[in-house]
Amino acid sequence: MPRLHLFDLDGTLLHGTTAPVEISRQVGREAETVALDRAIAEGRIGPPEYAARVYDLWLDLTEAHVSAAFAAAPWLTRIREVWAEIRGVGDYCAVVSLSPSFFVERLLGWGAHAAHGSRFPAVPFTEPVDPAGALSAAAKVTVAERLCKQFGVSRADCVAYGDSLSDKDLFASVPVSVAVNADGHLAGLATHSYTGRDLWDAYELVRAMP
Repeated sequence: MPRLHLFDLDGTLLHGTTAPVEISRQVGREAETVALDRAIAEGRIGPPEYAARVYDLWLDLTEAHVSAAFAAAPWLTRIREVWAEIRGVGDYCAVVSLSPSFFVERLLGWGAHAAHGSRFPAVPFTEPVDPAGALSAAAKVTVAERLCKQFGVSRADCVAYGDSLSDKDLFASVPVSVAVNADGHLAGLATHSYTGRDLWDAYELVRAMP
């Protein structure tokens, strides 16, 4: 039976940062977005409010800004090599993130079979964001279930990779998980734990599992 590897983005594939912060850096709104990240991490705002407020910071965002943010972001090394290996053995890999869809979906070009983020309009914005399209921790589980059906695997064949509170529900719903540079919210939940900058080393923890 093939496995489905589910990767978080912020703090997991991206080291020590989030996609919104990297995007905002390109338009001079980094400090405001760091404050929003802190607010959502502390539970003072939820995903819908976060999406609405970060959208307001990005009204002048262009595709060039997004491309620059993606290129300059501090990615873990060997992401594409891990996903090529996963594909090569007949498994599946997907990214499920609370970050904006227009950023997350760029990872399809690196070899992910699927990439799901909070629904945002295309850049440059010509329509408002729908806060109801913002993913939550619980929504990650719903997306994972949909991906299982799409790829013909069961929840028992899933491996989750994450770093924080937004991954807690997903970690609790799958049998194998890897905490990557994780904070205390995943303590005691993860099957494996990895600290470092190389995704291959994190993948090695589950690579040989049947």
